[in-house]
Amino acid sequence: MPEFDRFTLAVIDDIADRAQASNSRSRYGAYLAQHADDFHEDGQPLRPVEFAIAAWRTATAPVMAPGYVHVRPDVYPLDVYRDHHGNPAFCAKVGLRHGDLARRPDNRLRARDWERDPRGRSDEPFPVLISPDRTDRPAVLVTATLLVPVPDSILLRPTAARPGRTLTHEAKQVVAALAAHANHVLAPLVDELLGGGR
Repeated sequence: MPEFDRFTLAVIDDIADRAQASNSRSRYGAYLAQHADDFHEDGQPLRPVEFAIAAWRTATAPVMAPGYVHVRPDVYPLDVYRDHHGNPAFCAKVGLRHGDLARRPDNRLRARDWERDPRGRSDEPFPVLISPDRTDRPAVLVTATLLVPVPDSILLRPTAARPGRTLTHEAKQVVAALAAHANHVLAPLVDELLGGGR
């Protein structure tokens, strides 16, 4: 599992990608081949936005698990999508505990909150939050959805429509640019939202 910090939401693991490859080149490339129909329109390469969406979706869980891109466990999902105007954007969801809120639920409610996943390590700095395991009293579970535009300048126009070295190279290139953008622009917003970490 890669190490995350306050300003790192997405980590690419090229070493594991090569080491775990069934074709001795790229495990991610093998997944791209399995999802070949997602990477062309009638035999033609996709438009840049659609290519970025397909490349990111294939590189992350649940399609590829563990992913070529590892996403910080407290940010789920971290998706690339197209808004109503056709522009690319990141969508990240973060569970907020009552302590993260400016106005908290009234203590008289004794409302339950998100709980740390008991399967995680107790020293995990970015724990996965889960619903309470008991429903004997109300729960207030707050999730923040962050939307961040992805600039067209980091997208690329793919030249390949079929699996192979070119498609893998181009997909890795756009995924690396997306991960860098998430870490540079989205991570500080998540950090601020969480008050400088949990």
